[in-house]
Parts: sequence; structure tokens; C-alpha cells
Amino acid sequence: MFRLLCILLGYALGCVQSAYIIGKLTRGIDIREHGSKNSGFTNANRVMGFKVGVWIFIADVGKAVLAFLIACWLFDGSGSFMAAGVNGLIPGVWAGLGVVLGHNFPVFLKFRGGKGIACTIGLLLMLDWRAALIIYLIAFLLVLITRYISVASLAITFFMPVSMAIFVFMALEPHAWEVVAVTAFLGVLGWYMHRENIQRLFSGTERKFSLKSKPL
Repeated sequence: MFRLLCILLGYALGCVQSAYIIGKLTRGIDIREHGSKNSGFTNANRVMGFKVGVWIFIADVGKAVLAFLIACWLFDGSGSFMAAGVNGLIPGVWAGLGVVLGHNFPVFLKFRGGKGIACTIGLLLMLDWRAALIIYLIAFLLVLITRYISVASLAITFFMPVSMAIFVFMALEPHAWEVVAVTAFLGVLGWYMHRENIQRLFSGTERKFSLKSKPL
């Protein structure tokens, strides 16, 4: 039962669409009607500028971190493998799943949200900072080399469950499989949400990341 409550908690926080709210307040626009029609950092950067995009990215990462911490506090979990072990992460990982689902499919915006990568990044940081730093470095290098945010996003969602399988099963705790299963689901969901980006990458029409966007 607590798993369902954690998902609902995360979903409620995930439904807080920072790109939509900031777009309405600062530009008077619905971000989902501009650019790629996605309410995430990449589209916000293109539509509203890098400075606005960064704040949106921080907010989306933050809501995953907040949901994780609240869930672990409510259900006596722990935020680190190095503390109470993998079992203590269970409330947080389910809340993280809820955040991504709420971000991608917000009920208040007719289930039209973002792609959940910033939220996934926040969850990954809370699950294991060691794995997070490694994957962040890989993603950063991919952006530098390819200038495609989508390639970095795909790498994050691919390596996240792989790293969790390595670190979690090393811990040999009863509920370790849940962390791997949830992150694997988020990996599949991330690739599904990027299906159009994948098609554009193969066709050579994917837009490259640039700090020199022309905001509205």
C-alpha cells in the first residue's frame, strides 16, 4: 500500500509543470504550443532562452529530489546506499516513478507534459551519487561531442538501470530488485518518449543544442 501512496505523492509533485507555469507568468504563452511542443528544458531553452531553461531544469530536478526525501521520511527510508542500504530506498524510488509519470502525463494539463529526463536525473542523484556522477559525465561528454540533448537523454535512461543493477545487486538486500525494475521501466519510458527524436537522429533532422537561442 505504501508504494501506491509514494507513487501518488510523486505524481502530485510531478504535475507541477515548471515550464508551463513560467511560460505563462513570464511570456504569457503555453510552452506546449511552441517549438517541439514539449514542456522540458530543451524546448524551454529554445523558446524562452537558456537562463529561463536552466531554472526550469533545476525545478524539475528538484521536484524529484523533494518527492524522494518526503517519501523516505514518511516511510522511514534512507537516501543513500551507504546508510540504511537498498531497502531504505524503496519509498523514494516509487515516489520518483510517480514524479516522472506526473511530469510526462499531468492530469491538470490533459496529460500533455514533458519527457521526464530532468526528473529522472534528480531521482538518479538520490539513488546513488556515485552512479549519478558517472552517468552525468557521460551525458555531458555526449552533448559536447554531438550537441544533441536527445542523445544524452537516451544515454541517461539507458545507463541508469544498468548502473542500478550493478550497485544494487552488490548490496544483496531483499528488495533490491524493485530499484532495478523501476529504473528499467523509466529507461523504457524515456526511450518511448524520445521515439520522435530517435527518428530524427536517424534521418539527420534532429536539432542541435545551442546556448544562442532567440527567446520569445
